[in-house]
Amino acid sequence: MNSTALRACWHPVGYSAEIGDQPVGVMLLDTRVVLWRDAQGTLHAHHDRCVHRGTQLSIGRIENNAIVCPYHGWQFGVDGRCIRIPQLDDPQRVPSRAQIETFRCIERYGLAWVALQAPRWPLPELPEFESGAYRVVRTGPFAWASHASRQLENFTDFGHFAFVHEGLLGNPRQAVVAPHEVQIDGAVVRYAYRRPDEPNTEQLPVFTTDARKESDRNTRYAIHLPFTIVEHIDWGGRDGMVYFFVSQPVSEDRCIGYCLVARNYNLDQPDTVMQEFESVIFGQDQRIIESQQPRAVPTDGDDELHMVFDKVAMAYRKALRDNSLT
Repeated sequence: MNSTALRACWHPVGYSAEIGDQPVGVMLLDTRVVLWRDAQGTLHAHHDRCVHRGTQLSIGRIENNAIVCPYHGWQFGVDGRCIRIPQLDDPQRVPSRAQIETFRCIERYGLAWVALQAPRWPLPELPEFESGAYRVVRTGPFAWASHASRQLENFTDFGHFAFVHEGLLGNPRQAVVAPHEVQIDGAVVRYAYRRPDEPNTEQLPVFTTDARKESDRNTRYAIHLPFTIVEHIDWGGRDGMVYFFVSQPVSEDRCIGYCLVARNYNLDQPDTVMQEFESVIFGQDQRIIESQQPRAVPTDGDDELHMVFDKVAMAYRKALRDNSLT
């Protein structure tokens, strides 16, 4: 994958609620990033390296609306400029070079997002997550020893449901992948699929129980490059579910997936039920995806054997190529 091109994209770096009054260090594309909140609660992101002696600022503290290096107490403001050097006779007289790199940072859909360079594309619009009619459940995060592209592409694979998620998402006696169409629209890959639905299990009843539902589930997918996917699921009635999954590219062989699930039914069900369901599903997938070689999806069509039911993966790889992300 083209790590330089990936720097110009929004990537998730954590759930917003987990970033409080202390600095948080994360890895994004092999770059150390420190996240911290100012006195107004606004989130900021900087290179996690003090310009003085290279100390990680994420092991420091927040003081006077600045992030403070734990080694010598240098203070850096929200714009990355050093505003105080305690070792000087006049602590406020600091050299212009005393500043740390600042990254773009936003919060949306319960996630913190960072772009190491100006992002090429906006985040997808998810009105269901902001309407109040849907209950949104955070699941994960899911840290895997794989590239983010493999974690994302797993969502495009209809053939594995019957064998990896038997009894939850598929049935080996119904393994045939039905015909479906795929459309590439710039940086978005769209496709839809209709398949037999598996019944709820007693332990993890996360799907609709509406008596008017159809026996099949209908899912509309949209992959937003590079590592985001949105799924709209319905059963022919009023009940609907929206999956929002995005993978954080930590490095070439590490990623962290964040999965948020919104539903307009089961509104009183404890979040722990959906969280346990996704923990099981992602656990089943993890051992498979971590075994894949190479770590990142190969975009040369001859590197792997493709079948007609792999058309979504092939479209995803083509979109990556066409948008210079490989």
